[in-house]
Amino acid sequence: MPYWLFKSEPNVFGWDDLVAKGADGEEWDGVRNYQARNNMRAMKKGDRGVLYHSNIGKECVGIVEVIAEAHPDSTADDPKWECVDIKAVEKLKQTVSLDQAKEEPRLKDMVLVNNSRLSVQPVSDEEWAVLMELGGLS
Repeated sequence: MPYWLFKSEPNVFGWDDLVAKGADGEEWDGVRNYQARNNMRAMKKGDRGVLYHSNIGKECVGIVEVIAEAHPDSTADDPKWECVDIKAVEKLKQTVSLDQAKEEPRLKDMVLVNNSRLSVQPVSDEEWAVLMELGGLS
C-alpha cells in the first residue's frame, strides 16, 4: 500500500481540526506545487498517510486515510490544481519530530528529512514502519 505525508500548520488546520470533521473528512485543498499535486494524483482511496504539523511542533501527529481520489480543488480558479479528501484515523501515541526523523538512520532517505518544504510527499513502506514504531503504533 502506498503511504503519504501531509503537511499543515496546526494553527491553520491541524490534527484536532481533521478529527472534528469526522468520517466526512476534509478536502486537502490549497496546494499550489506541481510535485505535491502530482503526488495527490497518484493516491488511491484507502491509502494511508501521516499528518505532519509544520512550523509549530514540526512533528508527525496522526494517521490519515484518503477517502476521495484526486478531483478539482474547490479553492482554485484554475482546473490544473487538484486535491484529495482525507479523514483522521488514529493519533500517534507519541509524536515523531523532525529532529527525531533526522537522527534516525533508517529515515535518512525520507523526503521529509531531505526536502522538508514539500507539502505532500510519498513515504516508503520501510519509512512507514519506522514512523509507526517511533509513534508507538508498531
